[in-house]
Amino acid sequence: MTIITKKITNFVFLNINEYMLKQKLNNYNVILASGSPRRQQFFRDLDIDFSIQLKEIEEIYPENLKGVAITDYLSNLKSDAFSTLNNKDLLITSDTIVWLEGKALGKPKDAKEAFTMLRAMSGKKHEVITSVCIKSNSFRKIINDITSVTFKELSDDEIQYYINNYKPFDKAGAYGIQEWIGFIGIDKIEGSYFNVVGLPVHKLYKELMNL
Repeated sequence: MTIITKKITNFVFLNINEYMLKQKLNNYNVILASGSPRRQQFFRDLDIDFSIQLKEIEEIYPENLKGVAITDYLSNLKSDAFSTLNNKDLLITSDTIVWLEGKALGKPKDAKEAFTMLRAMSGKKHEVITSVCIKSNSFRKIINDITSVTFKELSDDEIQYYINNYKPFDKAGAYGIQEWIGFIGIDKIEGSYFNVVGLPVHKLYKELMNL
């Protein structure tokens, strides 16, 4: 009985290992085209072997685009900057915006703009939209996710304290949900928390496992 149990256990272990993401991507050269420390950490936490390659682009989109169409467009635009890929390359680009009352909020240029953004979101619901483009020599696919977030009424002092101490100038909508403002200011979240941080990890994992 002991011997049989051991054999079954080893069989299950080998099959689980075979289908883990790291094994799945073993034949790919995964390239993450993002300078975001949060996205980079997500990839490490997923046990993905990857390199980081960055290319400067102007993140400009047609004025007629709304909501998820904006992030889809920008994530695809970022992938277009990599015109030449090797056979084993798997490129992943991403873009996130905050969508508030029909307007897109990107990264604030300075403290004044950050304050304006946070004041506008105070006491209201907004959407955090992230799109991810997965590209190789033979295919390209864009996935996206939307999370609804509701802020409590934020005081001017709370907003100013957060900006002064956390300098959220690299974050869409001028805030990081994983930081102080998220601890004290978020009343409700509907959808993926990780999408708000910067990547719909659950959806990306599913797509990569289906390669």
